[in-house]
Amino acid sequence: MKGFIPMRNLVIIITTLTVSSLVICLLPTGIGVHAEVPIFDGSTNAAQKLENSGEMGIPPVNYSNPTLKDPSLKVEKVVGGLNFSTSMAFLGPNDMIVLEKAKGTVQRIINGTIQNKSLLDIPVNYKGGRGMLGVTVASHKNSGSTFIFLYFTQSSTPKDTKRLTEESGNRLYRYELKNNHLGDPKLLLNISAVSSKLDGGHNGGKLLLGPDQTLYLIVGDLRERKTQAQNNRTGPSPDGTSVIYRLTQDGDPAPGNPFGNNALINKFFAYGIRNSFGMDFDPLTGNLWDTENGPDSGDEINLVEPGFDSGWKRQQGFLVNPSYPDEFVNIGESGKPGKYSDPEFVWNQPVAPTALKFLTSDKLGAQYKNDMFVADANNGNIYHFDLKKNRTSLAIYTPLADKIANSPEELKRIIFGRGFGLITDMAIGPDGYMYILTNTDDKGAVFRIVPVSKL
Repeated sequence: MKGFIPMRNLVIIITTLTVSSLVICLLPTGIGVHAEVPIFDGSTNAAQKLENSGEMGIPPVNYSNPTLKDPSLKVEKVVGGLNFSTSMAFLGPNDMIVLEKAKGTVQRIINGTIQNKSLLDIPVNYKGGRGMLGVTVASHKNSGSTFIFLYFTQSSTPKDTKRLTEESGNRLYRYELKNNHLGDPKLLLNISAVSSKLDGGHNGGKLLLGPDQTLYLIVGDLRERKTQAQNNRTGPSPDGTSVIYRLTQDGDPAPGNPFGNNALINKFFAYGIRNSFGMDFDPLTGNLWDTENGPDSGDEINLVEPGFDSGWKRQQGFLVNPSYPDEFVNIGESGKPGKYSDPEFVWNQPVAPTALKFLTSDKLGAQYKNDMFVADANNGNIYHFDLKKNRTSLAIYTPLADKIANSPEELKRIIFGRGFGLITDMAIGPDGYMYILTNTDDKGAVFRIVPVSKL
């Protein structure tokens, strides 16, 4: 039997983490049609056609030969044979954790080999955007403890299932790694997984340890819950959806959170988020950036400052009506921030942006150090962005000077890599190289980008 956690031990809190709607009409060329990704959402006709080819809805396109624009770099395959992999984290050199969405497994990969026994096998609900979704690692040298934080949709039964039930919940747990086993589970968040459209969509789940050693967790709207956190002025109080959480490693509100002392909103760092699959911290400023998926246009890259309102559902993409900010809802207590700001980049033809990562080393060349890289699910592309000197905006030039991509042609200059399939995560390894977690034909794999001259 899997490591089933008795439901009687859980206290239900109405909050939700969601992943932005990935667009997965993957096409060999071009950007394609924005459709809710069946692996996460599954709502449109285009997505349904893909879902018919397999439960996970991976598009029947074989991206077996990813390429890079820079001839001084190359792509190496680290490991394959994973079952739809969603997130990864490093324990040390050549030692990583990879999550498998529908199996509920936490796989350990050492020197490119999947270990015979998984670190953990949890019964998950894997309908739509549910499943084993997010992971981050915190090592404590003084105590010798290594904590593994996992976000997943727990099944209401001792088995994996895709049956939608109200008892299934999105849960954030802390585990301790001991003797190649994850034990001592501590429940940090218990979040409703009920989506308004009953398709399991927009659960989010990107999980990150900040430079301040606090936990950041992105939460989508669970398919339009329509609270004040979704900028619905007449809606109910925030229920924990459409937000980024900032928590201590014990699950408490992190000191300095922006929204006041209310028991729930004191855990929030930002809100107004439709769905997101990526965020990272600028290594030079400590600023948080994220990606956000739009419904059929307006995919975004955002600078996420404390108290940030991303605008959903009042706004997606750039604000065109100067009077519109009056329509946004400030969820903070009196005198506390809660302010809408425009994205720093927008794809008007959707690409379904996923992972966002800053390259913190010079191992791929000094010209890339501390630059931003963003992956997508529609086309298997990785985009490269320089930042301006102030590090609060992107250094984008013609034809993207307006910070809007209106066509595939306009994106050519910033495409760093192609043909990676459905990218779900990126990481910078202890070796300083960039690792790509991706899925094609129902199989997950990890690639690594290295210099051609690497010994």
